[in-house]
This record gives sequence, C-alpha cells and structure tokens, in this order.
Amino acid sequence: MDNFDNLSASEKAEASELQKMIAIEQQKAQFQAQVHTFTDVCWDKCVDSPGSKLDYRTETCLQNCVERFIDTTLAITNRFTQMVQKGAH
Repeated sequence: MDNFDNLSASEKAEASELQKMIAIEQQKAQFQAQVHTFTDVCWDKCVDSPGSKLDYRTETCLQNCVERFIDTTLAITNRFTQMVQKGAH
C-alpha cells in the first residue's frame, strides 16, 4: 500500500490521510491495551475485596502500582530506542 505511483494527486493525499488516521487508531488501541494491562495487574495486586469505596491503603497501592508500571514501560521503551539507534549507526 506504500506504492502510490499510479494514483492522482488527490488520491495520494487521501491515501496519506487514511494512513495517518490508521496510525492514530493503532496508537489509541495500543494505549487502551496498556491501560487494560495495568488495570488487571494493579487490581490483582492491590484490591483484596472490592467494596463501595477504596480505603487509603488500596488507593495508595493502586496509584503507586500504576506509576511504577508507567515508569517501567517508559524505561523499557527508552532502552529499546537507544539499542535501535546504536544499531543504526
């Protein structure tokens, strides 16, 4: 689908816009999958028995769990980026 040689200028613009929209939707889906994953992990780790509201310990645990999950994901992503950049040079 990257070969646009046989398309008119307007068709190329439409195809390019469609590719951008698809990339955005893929990013949204990836984000939602991440949220689902850390919700599952942190819920299992922090919530003993669900009630009508969260106690302070559970709320703090959930907040810390999510923050560590995000920190870890960013660290892995940054490390992977560094490895790719080193390999490109």
